[in-house]
Amino acid sequence: MSQSDVNNPSPFPPYYPAPQQRSSLVGCLLAISLVMNVLLGGFAFLACLGAAAVGGGTSTDFSSPTQLSEIHHSGSTTSKDKVAIINLEGVIMEGTLGFVHKQIAQASKDKNVKAVVLRVNSPGGSITASDDLHRRLVELKQGNDAKKLHAMPHLVVSMGSLAASGGYYVAMPASKIFAERTTMTGSIGVYASFPNMEGLSKQIGAGMITIKQGEIKDSGSPFKEMGAKERQVWQDMVDQSYNLFIKIVEDGRPELKNKFLEKITIDPLQAGPGPKIEGKTYTRYRADGGIFTGDQALKYGLIDQIGTLEDAVAEARKLAGLSEDNKAIRYEKPRSFMDLVLEVRSGKNSPNASFNFANLPEALMPRLWYLAPGSELSG
Repeated sequence: MSQSDVNNPSPFPPYYPAPQQRSSLVGCLLAISLVMNVLLGGFAFLACLGAAAVGGGTSTDFSSPTQLSEIHHSGSTTSKDKVAIINLEGVIMEGTLGFVHKQIAQASKDKNVKAVVLRVNSPGGSITASDDLHRRLVELKQGNDAKKLHAMPHLVVSMGSLAASGGYYVAMPASKIFAERTTMTGSIGVYASFPNMEGLSKQIGAGMITIKQGEIKDSGSPFKEMGAKERQVWQDMVDQSYNLFIKIVEDGRPELKNKFLEKITIDPLQAGPGPKIEGKTYTRYRADGGIFTGDQALKYGLIDQIGTLEDAVAEARKLAGLSEDNKAIRYEKPRSFMDLVLEVRSGKNSPNASFNFANLPEALMPRLWYLAPGSELSG
């Protein structure tokens, strides 16, 4: 080695760590996944135990998903004869009312149920689903020997925050209708709405080519303007459904027969210094499609009494000849194991059904609605 090599030693070659085996990384990820799944399973098991421990009388039945549990509401827990509370919440749509139908079926087959209170919190929905639910409630009240359903003549409706349009429609079989002061109800009307993207499609140069047989087969397409004949066809269907709505309400409230198109004079409230949309007296009619408050509905004969759910239960007991000691119960759908793990069960917030993306294409199809104004954007 020369003196220059000693004075100027060569630098160490750069260090390159040996590449790790890919299998090590995969194995690590698998191990983490295994641990997470074990933890998830443990939490799910604890959730099941917790639900059983603190369910407040709720049964968790994994083997019988169609059997509804009875939850005590009021009165004696040992009484035999009872009042059943049936809950209807959310938009009334085909495919989302299974729990409501099961409540009706279970109450109608239980001979110890002497009266029913239908608790409504709904903006309405499609005309077909609303009419079908109305039919089931009529059958509940009248009974059906062929189906071994005993008559339930004492049906009382209790309206929550919203019982409008189809939510009002289904209340018509009731012997008595209660609403709270803050309830919004009425909305007796029907509509069909269609998006129109013809102008937008022309701007962006995109559209739809339709091959059809039948002059108005593509009626309602968002990519073209609706013609006069198409509009008249839909208007006729709307008018027919509107006339049906009026008939159903007149059958349920015969004292209002021929009064739904009578003009009602309303004085605007002077509640504060803010600007008024209408500065003077204006007119409405009961079937103008708009909503009424509970107090207004009582004034115009759309309901029978201002009262809470408890008031409706007390009235149902009275109609059925029961005492205050006779219990009132509500139904709860048994929770499956996957419901508890994934928390997809709508539970106390919405006992009917959660949103199902599989129903989205059907929900977007043109149809007629018994629905409160603005509720088409609701869940």
